[in-house]
Amino acid sequence: MKSTSFRSAVGAVLTAALSAVVLPASAASAAENPAAAGTVDTATAQSFGRLADAVLTQRTAALLDTERSVRSAALLAEKNVRLSAGQTRTEDTALSTLRTRKARLAALGEAYTSADTRVAVDRVRVEAGRATVQATETTTLTYKKIRGDEPATTGFQAHHRLSFAATADGKWQLTGLTSTDDGPLAVNEPSTARVAAGTTALPEATPAAISVPSRPQTKPAGSYDYTVMASYAEKYWQNYNPAYRKFNEAGGDCTNFVSQALKAGGWANKSGDAEDYRSWWYDTSYQSTSWVGANEWSWFTLDAKRATNLANVYYMGVGDVMQMDFDKDGSKDHTMLVTYRSSSGVPYLTYHSVNTYRKSVASIIASYPNSAYYAYRT
Repeated sequence: MKSTSFRSAVGAVLTAALSAVVLPASAASAAENPAAAGTVDTATAQSFGRLADAVLTQRTAALLDTERSVRSAALLAEKNVRLSAGQTRTEDTALSTLRTRKARLAALGEAYTSADTRVAVDRVRVEAGRATVQATETTTLTYKKIRGDEPATTGFQAHHRLSFAATADGKWQLTGLTSTDDGPLAVNEPSTARVAAGTTALPEATPAAISVPSRPQTKPAGSYDYTVMASYAEKYWQNYNPAYRKFNEAGGDCTNFVSQALKAGGWANKSGDAEDYRSWWYDTSYQSTSWVGANEWSWFTLDAKRATNLANVYYMGVGDVMQMDFDKDGSKDHTMLVTYRSSSGVPYLTYHSVNTYRKSVASIIASYPNSAYYAYRT
């Protein structure tokens, strides 16, 4: 396993980010007790980043096939920044949850041999006695060759908000770490899936089974270029295509991203009112709701016979689409595209929000065993 520490380059980025919000350490109140006064010097701010790196690296390590402790010096030996007692308990619970997910993955035939987690601090905001850190995590995990046909790696970017509180002795404690992304959990995000009781699936689409079938199903030749769809998604999974608008701050970019890939592979615009789900289009100023909305995309796709529902998620091939209803409340929450399929029949999905490359359907199911899944043959 390759564990990570907070990189010096990140420190330079952090220094720049702090220039507008950190008061000089020489200020009278800061000199007496910087934390209590609501100020931090650059060294303390960099310690915030090292602590974030250590915590997220440890979460990633809990998923590895041969886990070893990566509770780095940054986590235990920072002079001015440490975990609060409550956050220590939270992290212990998180690691237990992630080890359970690792066992569930192993039962589904998936494991990771190594990982690399890097953290970049995007913003630090300091107010009296409180500090909020916005950080971006980029993690790559290496698939263990169990069947021999897995892709080399899977990766994702996730965004986090870290909350720090000043203590009476002028030090800081991490009191909270939350994801700010919409969409499925990153594989090292320990939050449990939400489950709503007494709900049923929408009638417009048929939920797909998630058990591994006894026989994999081969995708027949179709009228679209599935290789181009996959290539498009894998080109722009992390670096967005500037020719399209982003919708990360407007409900999520997942369906917009899949629509782009489908268009690249041959889906044609269908004109009509933007609010009518029976239309599907994008232009320089606007787009149909079916282009960006998960439910509307499903309604359009089935109505226009652009795709049909599959009985099992493992039947999906390259260019097929999977949607999820996280809490089974009848509304689809997320859209993904298959960009790789192993010879033994495991689909791997690439998507936006959280930006993710080749994540196996097994990994997604392991994180959301109680969600509703919809598979579409394009």
